[in-house]
Amino acid sequence: MQGRLVIFGAGGHGRALIELARDLPGIELAGLVDAAPRAREMLGLPILGDEGALPGLLAGGTRLACVAIGDAAARLAAAARLEALGFALPPLVHPSAILARSARIGPGAVVLPRAVLGALAEVGRLAIVNTGAILEHDTVAGEAAHIGPGAVLAGGVRVGARSQVGAGAACRPYVSIGTDAVIGTGAAVIADIPDGARVGGVPAKPLA
Repeated sequence: MQGRLVIFGAGGHGRALIELARDLPGIELAGLVDAAPRAREMLGLPILGDEGALPGLLAGGTRLACVAIGDAAARLAAAARLEALGFALPPLVHPSAILARSARIGPGAVVLPRAVLGALAEVGRLAIVNTGAILEHDTVAGEAAHIGPGAVLAGGVRVGARSQVGAGAACRPYVSIGTDAVIGTGAAVIADIPDGARVGGVPAKPLA
């Protein structure tokens, strides 16, 4: 992958993606844009303004973009606006991540340092696999899902669209997590989780 890349979003995810992109050969960072810029730079990279800066970037040869927004719905909406303008949203995978040859990664997805994707693991469009997370064989993280740092998803786990799996959580093989669900930090998921549920603890149970 080669080209100039703009990062959309100047929060904590923006910092993570700056560091990731700087480690990718062939990528030149054009800068960041943000819906409501509050600074002029982040980690030495200029914040170029709000979304009004995007057409000029595209006209100037910046063809690639990534979305650095934690909230899944906002991430999807920003991605749709970027694609409508004509930006491509490539998957970004840190060089230290370990990927099976059969693993699949969708457009706009992000795989951060030391993450592991096993055989036939699948990371959906705009999903985030955070630092050190493990998705074992046949595991699927759906569109805009977020797998937190150090989470371990055993073989055959299904994580629905827009769901979040917290840092250090663990999922037994072949459990299914519905859409828009939240799995708390350090939780142990041993049974299927329905759509929209919020669970935590060992074993994971509904949160009040």
